[in-house]
Amino acid sequence: LRVRPPERRTRRRRPARGGDPDLRRTLRRAMRTGGEPLERRWRRRRIQRRRLLLVLDVSGSMAAYSRALALFAHASLRAGPEWEVFAFGTRLTRITRALAGPDADAAVAAAAVAVADWDGGTRIGESLRSLLDEHGRGRAVRGAVCVILSDGLDVGDVRLLGDQMARLARLAHRIVWLNPLKGGARYEPVARGMAAALPHVDVFHAGHNLLSLEEVADVIARL
Repeated sequence: LRVRPPERRTRRRRPARGGDPDLRRTLRRAMRTGGEPLERRWRRRRIQRRRLLLVLDVSGSMAAYSRALALFAHASLRAGPEWEVFAFGTRLTRITRALAGPDADAAVAAAAVAVADWDGGTRIGESLRSLLDEHGRGRAVRGAVCVILSDGLDVGDVRLLGDQMARLARLAHRIVWLNPLKGGARYEPVARGMAAALPHVDVFHAGHNLLSLEEVADVIARL
């Protein structure tokens, strides 16, 4: 499974055969021809991949999907080692290092050990607040494509969840929410937590099987 986030143009520029005039390099080159700018130089803005931020719900209600989603996160880190992965139940845990190993089974086992509340309760709003308070000003969140993998069944304060989703939407480039329950034909996002989060979500997609995860990888690339 290959995850390819969208690209962006950075503020930094590089030499190119066309684009914007590079006055500095043109004048430097003109010193070789008596000050006459006979050879023009050009530059363009650099192209860089956006960072990917994965936030996994590993609470008890997600027990049937936690391993598959952790494997999805492991495959994503293999494509971009500089990306970040967090897991949450009742609290937030960074599992980027645990999932960074080459062996998928060992990586998922290490992540399960690192998360103290695996298969526990669910407090999405408080976990997102911890994420934004601790990492909101850094590279992990700002300008990244944030992928949240959760069923949205929150037992915490839904107003807090809505507020933190609004904060996240202001910082991240796009928010993708994967809900395994959405794979059901009769599913409707009526749970309080999911309803509070949806207004701030750019892409709402299922994540219940391999095919849906492959579709999500394509969606992320087109954002």
